[in-house]
Amino acid sequence: MKGNEAVAHAAIRYGCDGYFGYPITPQSEVLETLEALMPWETTGMVVLQAESEVAAINMVYGGAASGKAVMTSSSSPGISLKQEGISYMAGAFLPALILNVMRGGPGLGTIQPSQADYFQATKGGGHGDYHLIVLAPSSVQEMVDFVGLGFDLAFKYRVPSMILADGIVGQMMEKVVLPPFRPRRTDEEIRKQCPWATNGRTGKRKRNVVTSLELESSRMEEVNHRLQECYREIEKAETRCEEIDTDDADYLIVAFGSIARICAKAMELAREKGIKVGILRPITLWPFPKEAVRKAADGKKGILCVELNAGQMIEDVRLAIHDCIPVEHYGRLGGIIPSPTEIVEALENKIIEK
Repeated sequence: MKGNEAVAHAAIRYGCDGYFGYPITPQSEVLETLEALMPWETTGMVVLQAESEVAAINMVYGGAASGKAVMTSSSSPGISLKQEGISYMAGAFLPALILNVMRGGPGLGTIQPSQADYFQATKGGGHGDYHLIVLAPSSVQEMVDFVGLGFDLAFKYRVPSMILADGIVGQMMEKVVLPPFRPRRTDEEIRKQCPWATNGRTGKRKRNVVTSLELESSRMEEVNHRLQECYREIEKAETRCEEIDTDDADYLIVAFGSIARICAKAMELAREKGIKVGILRPITLWPFPKEAVRKAADGKKGILCVELNAGQMIEDVRLAIHDCIPVEHYGRLGGIIPSPTEIVEALENKIIEK
């Protein structure tokens, strides 16, 4: 099935309580598949097409505030519209899952695939000092797996998490193994697991008020310190990456998402030419696997960052290795996908010849 379709199946099976979305290419199949599967008749999951992206993210905000496992999906311009709500959820310590199937920009751009939302996802995107946990799938199977992982991490740390997929992964078709059904939590389980959740209580018993507003500066600083402490904990415990043939390599390619798969073929072609290349694929874009990049770069002659953008992840790579060796970028823009041969040529021209 398509990556987008797989996300819909995974959301139902992982016990999602509610999905609120709005159509936009290239991720509309998520909503379409959920509407076709009608999970409200089987698991009780709410599926709702909102009137806009802004409405959808605020419905997610409300669902998260009540302790429910809720999610939304969109593509680049739609995610831009959701940024205020995402920032509000981060400030209110609310877990939720957001899928961004990236398309080219800026502006309305193109419906072709891109990886140009890296900065938006990993540097916060909205206002304030906050982070999302950002997972970057490179296969349809990982689209499935990261729905469960995204929800688990979001609830573990009480932060929104994002699956940052490019349009290739959302649209391509592969075989997948779907997970078994998780039972949806009862209201009593939600009350125990989510002490922050609003509960509609009235009268003498104190009600929980979920908000990101704090008018006293000293208390707002305390909130921010709590957030930063949470992020430090996430950085220590939740960094993920994949390494391919990095031990004997002279050169390193760093790539994420579908482009890492193209780079794997480029690595084969380069090794056939006698160029020893290894690949490091960040799976968590935030927290970025700085230590893994640093270790993998040790002893290498140079690094090529390959991205479907003008050069964004390369900044994190350079920060990780402190410019100890040459680090160059190669990317295509406007929805054009590089071939493995182009990547080998870029490695030769930008790294080896220098």
